[in-house]
Amino acid sequence: MPNFKLESPYKPTGDQPVAIDKLTKGLKSNMRDQTLLGVTGSGKTFTMANVVAQVNKPTLVISHNKTLAAQLASEFREFFPSNAVHYFVSYYDYYQPEAYVPQSDTYIEKETQLNEEIDRLRHASTQALLSRRDVLIVASVSCIYGLGSPETYKSKAMSVKRGMTIQRTEFLFKLIGMQYHRNDTDFSRGTFRVRGDTVEVFPAFSEYNAYQFQFFGDEVEKIIEVDSLTGDTVQTFDTIDVYPATHYLPAERNFDQVVAEIERDMKLEVAALQQRNKLVEAQRLEQRTKFDLDMLRETGYVNGVENYSRYFDRRKEGEPPYTLLDYFPKDFLMFVDESHMTIPQIGGMYAGDKARKQTLVDYGFRLKAAMDNRPLNFKEFEQHVNQVVYVSATPAQFELQKSTQVVEQLIRPTGLLDPMIELRPTTGQVHDVVKEIRIRVEKHQRVLVTTLTKRMSEELTEYIRDQGIKVQYLHSDVDTLERLEILRDLRLGTYDVLIGINLLREGLDLPEVSLVVILDADKEGFLRSETALVQTIGRAARHVEGRVIMYADRITKSMKFALSETERRRKQQEAYNTKHGITPQTIQKKIREDRLSGMKVEESEAKQLAATLPPSLETLPASELEHLIKDLEQHMEMAAQNMEFEKAAVLRDQIHELKQGLGRKKKSKPKKRGRT
Repeated sequence: MPNFKLESPYKPTGDQPVAIDKLTKGLKSNMRDQTLLGVTGSGKTFTMANVVAQVNKPTLVISHNKTLAAQLASEFREFFPSNAVHYFVSYYDYYQPEAYVPQSDTYIEKETQLNEEIDRLRHASTQALLSRRDVLIVASVSCIYGLGSPETYKSKAMSVKRGMTIQRTEFLFKLIGMQYHRNDTDFSRGTFRVRGDTVEVFPAFSEYNAYQFQFFGDEVEKIIEVDSLTGDTVQTFDTIDVYPATHYLPAERNFDQVVAEIERDMKLEVAALQQRNKLVEAQRLEQRTKFDLDMLRETGYVNGVENYSRYFDRRKEGEPPYTLLDYFPKDFLMFVDESHMTIPQIGGMYAGDKARKQTLVDYGFRLKAAMDNRPLNFKEFEQHVNQVVYVSATPAQFELQKSTQVVEQLIRPTGLLDPMIELRPTTGQVHDVVKEIRIRVEKHQRVLVTTLTKRMSEELTEYIRDQGIKVQYLHSDVDTLERLEILRDLRLGTYDVLIGINLLREGLDLPEVSLVVILDADKEGFLRSETALVQTIGRAARHVEGRVIMYADRITKSMKFALSETERRRKQQEAYNTKHGITPQTIQKKIREDRLSGMKVEESEAKQLAATLPPSLETLPASELEHLIKDLEQHMEMAAQNMEFEKAAVLRDQIHELKQGLGRKKKSKPKKRGRT
């Protein structure tokens, strides 16, 4: 099996060599829990990549949101281009879970809109984990949700060898058993088609290529990977594994037994409801379950089959479901990125899901087995951990207390120091902020202003705009795609000031920002906690003139911690720079047109997406161009909402190109002559 091969033009500098060495030695000496306390801009991702390369274990990196997960996945792909780096997040564009509201007698049916691309990436992740060890998966907390048994998933895979003997009919039945659907006209992911003695299968993990199996009688004569669009040969194989099209598969060996167990539990639970005089609930449960059982007997599958996963997985009541963590080998390595946010999120998933499912069970919409289709609780999550490194600029007490060692990474490769912090009274704070903004605007620098409410951010934006300053607000009501464009426009200078709430904390990489303003810093709470203040201060740490102004009338406990911690870090950074003769320099980061929120477009993906455009705009009528533009805009919105920034950026450029072509076509259209 290949090892991780780190490729980077940079070498570890500053605190990075010491941090890499300490973490690696800790892992090799079997330390279970460690913490990497790394300041903003110190290259924590690069440190993680170096540790992975030295330890050479399958690795899971968990992030608390899709934006950061996508950014991390892109960075790790650059570090490990020859290894398997994958992205695993929730595959729904829209997800309305099944629920019941007793107060209004309202049943809400499960409604989902599946994102095909993310589903493909999830399959690519699981297949890589089951077939190789040089695998790094970047995942959101969806990795603790039920996924289906890895044992069944792997056992259902079909290994095909050149020269093997198998009847073509049996081959097709096996594909159907893996939930592939025959479609000879619309050949897409998760389907197969038959052309004479050739069977073509579009694997669940593949984006563009399909497998072509050529039969000679009952013998597999050739196995070819082909481009699904052009039919061109990509490569040939002597043997290949075809994995199922879904992660939720019933095991054949116990199918009849499973159906019998479901029916038995249905009768017991219906009888229990009847004894409690819940006749409506009893009738409802019986009808719904019988329908599902009929579907299972006839097709082997039913929508919502995950609610019966406990039976198919042969789990006992209350036992945790299989998740992505079960697809990893026992000796895997875990990083929890932004652990101060991610750990609480992992711990909070279970309770909310349980409350919703309990109502469905109580009112006869689901069997009790549905309760076992759930995320892991925190204790179960910890039982899956082999070795873990918590990564954060502000680790919480949980991580610090659990860790055998805390490794600090306070020195930035650029020599930048944590910003100076100045305290000012709240009286006249708005006028003072405007004065400070003008100073930065004259220097062509950017400013971030944090407020406590959306209303204040909007009103302050309007006031500052009236002063002739280019400003925009950013909060959760702003659409995802627009949010990304705003951040990019701030870097480009379209705006000089950005005003927001807690969205200005983790994950923003804005080296042009030299001033961060924190209004109402003394309002103790979530937005002005120790962690929030330190993270917000870090936004000014990428500029050599970085400074933070806190407006407050008293010094809270959180402010005191943030001030002392920032001062502690500055002293160490200054001492290191003096010792090594380093002059701090502002981070230089190119603003690329093909980027959204710092995400680089993969060249191959850009070319492949571009290939989906018509070869000549001139060959399409204007009406078709307008239809294509509208369709691409919908896909762009969908990609942005799911944090697929690479695809969103490419689609945006394609739309721009199409609109230019449409404009030329309309201008060149000859005018109709009037009758004479």
